[in-house]
Amino acid sequence: MKDVIFTKVYNLMWGMIKKGTKLYSILKGKCPRCHEGEFFKYNFTFHPSKITQLHHNCPKCSLKYMLEPSFFYGAMYVNYGITVALSVTTFLLCKLVLNFTLLQSFLAIVVVLIILAPINLRLSRLLWINMFIPYKK
Repeated sequence: MKDVIFTKVYNLMWGMIKKGTKLYSILKGKCPRCHEGEFFKYNFTFHPSKITQLHHNCPKCSLKYMLEPSFFYGAMYVNYGITVALSVTTFLLCKLVLNFTLLQSFLAIVVVLIILAPINLRLSRLLWINMFIPYKK
């Protein structure tokens, strides 16, 4: 019974993340138009100068990623929203579940934000460009 439920939930989750959906492009780090070309030059890294380096164009469909000068400045707002959500979630978890003091909670927030900064930066850029570019087969 557990295996059947697990299989159904697994298929439902991965069914939503199939090629042609925004989630596929965002979670796989692919071109928002063709879902085949890599969006970032480097795989996931903590190296500060390589975290957000993109290809200029999609290697498969030649989509120009920098749609206009300073296009990704808008991703800062997405980044801010993700950061606020992470901070509030971490604070509530630390205070209500783990019974941390106020200082310990704020230190935990700082640690979480530093550790998740590379993911947050990449995710915000992917979310931002996926708002503007539709998928084309």
